[in-house]
Amino acid sequence: MIRTQFSKIINDINSILLPQVCFGCSAHLSGGEHLLCTVCRHDLPLTEYNFRTENPVDTTFYGRIQIKKAASFLFFTRQGTVKNLLHHLKYKNQKEIGFFLGEWYGSVLQKDKGLPDIDVVVPVPLHARKLRKRGYNQVTAFAKRLAFHLNSTFSDQMLIKTTDTRTQTKKNRLFRWQNVQDLYELVHPDQLRHKTVLLVDDVITTGATIEACAKALQKAKGITIYVATMAFVPKLGL
Repeated sequence: MIRTQFSKIINDINSILLPQVCFGCSAHLSGGEHLLCTVCRHDLPLTEYNFRTENPVDTTFYGRIQIKKAASFLFFTRQGTVKNLLHHLKYKNQKEIGFFLGEWYGSVLQKDKGLPDIDVVVPVPLHARKLRKRGYNQVTAFAKRLAFHLNSTFSDQMLIKTTDTRTQTKKNRLFRWQNVQDLYELVHPDQLRHKTVLLVDDVITTGATIEACAKALQKAKGITIYVATMAFVPKLGL
């Protein structure tokens, strides 16, 4: 009891000396608010895409790769709260943002009932060199919370990224596109045999990363692939 009261006092002091601010508008957060103020949270551009009807995330992969169904939680735009959130998640060590979004989206998917039973949730991996430098995969916490809400197994040991894409930046566009198809390798294909997998990433832009990962996953016989991401870049903007 004493330890709990002491921790609360310390937290209260920290809140006064180093007040938390909203990642959307930089306003000071009040009691009960976390990461986002009430206004910014209410204004988040939710896609409201689901796993029951066709949506623009689905059509991104038509004619490219066999994905059963895909959806994203938020719209990503060049400016705004979503960009700020994902920038801090990816580059500012704010891993709790992934947990926050995964908890929210996971509860949405749990209630939606559009997904079938998912056996394994697999995050898009980082190259080992980038993982060492950053210290974490920005998709991990998000994917873990989805797995929790979907009563599924989380595994970041299935896919590995074989090449650091930074080394490809000076190559021509066609060569890079051909190379991206072999950027990922499925390590344990037998463990995903006849499994239903949810492939998870942060943002879908062209869909090239998801396509390359799905291609690698399809080396597991009888696999069924669904895709969920934090955000999606609409082709015509918002």
